Amino acid sequence: MLLALLCASLPASAGINKQTFIYSIKDGDTLRLDRYESPQFTEAKPCIIFVFGGSFMRGDRGDATYIPFYEYFASRGYAVVAIDYRLGLKDVQKKIDMKQGRLKLFNALVDHLEGAISMAVEDLFDATRFVVEHADEWRIDTQRITSCGASAGAITVLQGEYEICNRMSRTAALPEGFNYASVISFAGCIFSESTVAWQTAPAPILFFHGDADKNVPYDKLKFLRFGMYGPKQIVKYLNEMQSPYCFYSVENAEHEIATAPMHHHLAEIKIFLDKFVDGRATLFLHTTETAIGKPEMKKKLKLKDCLKANFSY
Repeated sequence: MLLALLCASLPASAGINKQTFIYSIKDGDTLRLDRYESPQFTEAKPCIIFVFGGSFMRGDRGDATYIPFYEYFASRGYAVVAIDYRLGLKDVQKKIDMKQGRLKLFNALVDHLEGAISMAVEDLFDATRFVVEHADEWRIDTQRITSCGASAGAITVLQGEYEICNRMSRTAALPEGFNYASVISFAGCIFSESTVAWQTAPAPILFFHGDADKNVPYDKLKFLRFGMYGPKQIVKYLNEMQSPYCFYSVENAEHEIATAPMHHHLAEIKIFLDKFVDGRATLFLHTTETAIGKPEMKKKLKLKDCLKANFSY
């Protein structure tokens, strides 16, 4: 049975309340979530479950970078739930020999990455179940729960939706028949040992991604038995399935797109939620942002570029 600890209600900023709960204890880690809401909204409200970034090695749900995003949506009638998850790559450089041959090193890092993603998805699902179980008390509309993440968190929410649509075993932790109302990815991808294939259409997805990202592929990255599929690849499958999405592509941008939209594109995110969740729009929207005069950057990502950007080996 999950343990829930409600801490004193604290003002996050003027008009926004923050409450902290323990939603799970795993492997010695106490996993908490923070709920941000404005008490002026008394009807059942939509909810955004947010997963922070940090290469599955570091990060904090309460990072100051994210707080304006939480408060923006809380002030507009959303419950925003920022969650912990186990960091499967924490201290990974101490666990493996970073000087071993490149093939062995790549395989070791891939194995650890696969395990880290699996743990993060498991924790996302447990946190989601906790939110659904408290939905009546917290006045949350369970039909309008969006999963949202940055970088490693974006990988987690995309992977979670992919597993729901393919009825993978971890989804047993979710309430029967549950799916998110939408998914928001700030520089994320899907990790798969085969091509990306959806048994059922996913919830509407909003992608933000820079086309010169070295940390998380914009297109795809394949190595031996695994692949990492970014939004350029994912939307091909969504087009084939006639599954709604919005793809905000930023030219000559790197991994800063993991956080920049939370400061500069709040209105676009709100429009997506209004159109695709509340309005149930059946649309493909593809927007390309180009900064005038910005130098052309390297676009073709190789595995060694990705590993160096994330692990600095």
